[in-house]
This record gives sequence, structure tokens and C-alpha cells, in this order.
Amino acid sequence: MHRLAGNAVRVRFALPEASLRPYVTAYYRTDISSPPHAPWLEDWLHPEWSNLRFLARAAAQAAIGAGAPQACPAFTVTGPTSRAIRFGMGSGHSWGIGLLPLGWARLFTAAAASDFADRFVDGTIDPHFTAFVPLAGALAASQGDYAAELALIEAHMARIFAACPMLDPAQEAAIFALNAALVDPDVIAVSDVAERLGITVRSVERLSARVFGFPPKLLLRRQRFLRSLSRFMLDPSLKWIGTIDSQYHDQSHFVRDFRRFMGMSPRDYTRTPKPLLVAAAQARAATLGEAMQGLHPPAGQGAGPQPA
Repeated sequence: MHRLAGNAVRVRFALPEASLRPYVTAYYRTDISSPPHAPWLEDWLHPEWSNLRFLARAAAQAAIGAGAPQACPAFTVTGPTSRAIRFGMGSGHSWGIGLLPLGWARLFTAAAASDFADRFVDGTIDPHFTAFVPLAGALAASQGDYAAELALIEAHMARIFAACPMLDPAQEAAIFALNAALVDPDVIAVSDVAERLGITVRSVERLSARVFGFPPKLLLRRQRFLRSLSRFMLDPSLKWIGTIDSQYHDQSHFVRDFRRFMGMSPRDYTRTPKPLLVAAAQARAATLGEAMQGLHPPAGQGAGPQPA
């Protein structure tokens, strides 16, 4: 439990069952207790893959990139992001489900990830996400017990994937390979990705937009930035020069990317309180091995049993 300025923050992560790990990174619950004089706990969420968030038990507001924060729906679907999310949450708890690109492709076959990139929508209104509305209602009506609510999520996800048709094997293999290439620090250029997948650069660009939400060149930049930021999140005592990924030419190159993805300089970010992100990064790394969702390697190809 992290306590800052009268607030208490707890973030817990749980792995999905082995058969779902190619599609889902984690289930996570955030508990916040805030005093009356400071009812909102605010932070800046880094770019990530898509997430389903269930917020009926706590008020929340968010803005992706510039602009004033808006109230989050009780069932919020956030597409893949390339910009920081300014996020605030009041006392209570919420649940989230983190999806890998392969999970988005299988669950929402009619929804191009690029149509939801850098935006969030009300999952109870958008017809693409109808299958998760019953889960949102069940969590809203529950009594708040962690184990019981996690069981609701696990049971619902098992039903959803059991009823969800498999992707074409060639398509699934291509998505898996692209995801693996993006998290490989030795992959530098889009041409490297195309060579690894055995397809043209243009085909990589089409697949990346439809399933991953952004052009592959931007995603490679994002991954390079996230590798640097994750080192800082796990050890904020480090100076930025000690966290910069080897793909950066120099510190000014890193600063440009920092401004692009977080909307502020590294110095300003260092001075900004990070009560949610520090707690989440440490809990995620301890449970899942990576501090950030965007750095998770795909767990295995196909929906068959995977090693824990």
C-alpha cells in the first residue's frame, strides 16, 4: 500500500489463465482512499495497448493528450495510445483488463484498432463491446471482495473466449510475430520487421494500423521510449541518462520523444507526483515481470495451454 499526501493507493495484478495469455496481459484492481480535502488522486498514464476499465465503484476522469479531463464512463474502453493519459480517480476501486493486440483482434473483429487509437469510449453504448456489458453490471453490483470480483472476471473471460471464433492461423501468426518484433530491442526499423515477418513493408503498415492502432514506425519509437521510462519507474533515484535506451542517438533525441509521448519534458515529469504509476509499475513488475503493459512479450501463439 502506497500513501501520499493523505491518500492510500493499492494496485494488484492477476495473470489470466494460461490459455488466455496470448490475448490478455493481466487483470488489475486499483483501490484508492482519499481524504475529503483532496478527493482526487491524479497521475499521467504512459502510452499502452488497449484496456477495458470498470469504474462503477469509483469516479474517474481522463484526457488523452492535450485538453481538459472528461468524466470516464462506468465501463470505459480505451484503445491503444501513443500519448499520455491524464487520469484522476476518487475513493473507491476499479478493475481493468489489459489486452494484447492479438486479444483485440480476436475479440473485436469488426473494430479496427486505429479507429479507437488515442481515445476512450463508453463500452455500454458502442456495439463492439456489448459482450462485456454484463460483466460491467456484475462488478457494479458486487460487494467489493477482491477474490469474488476476480472470479467474476475470470469466469466471464472464459465464456467470452470459448464463444469467440479463432482467427485465421496465418493472421494470428502475423499478429504474434509483429508483437514479438515490437518488443525486441534489437529491432530498429520497419524494414527489420518486414523481413522478420516475411511480408512487404506496406503489408506491415496495414496490419499495424488495423490491429495495433498506429504505424509501425511510431510504435517502434513508442517501444524505445517505454523501455527507457520503465527503468525510471522501477528506480526513480536514477538519472535519466542512466535509463535511456541504447537506440537513442543522444539525450536530446530522448527528450524529443519524451515530449511527443508524455506531453512534457523529462525534468517536468520528474517533478510530477506519480502515486498511481509508481504503485502500478512496481506491482506489475513483481507479478508479471514487466513494469508496463506495452513491454509485455506475447505469451505464446495460439490459444492452447501455455507455460506459466
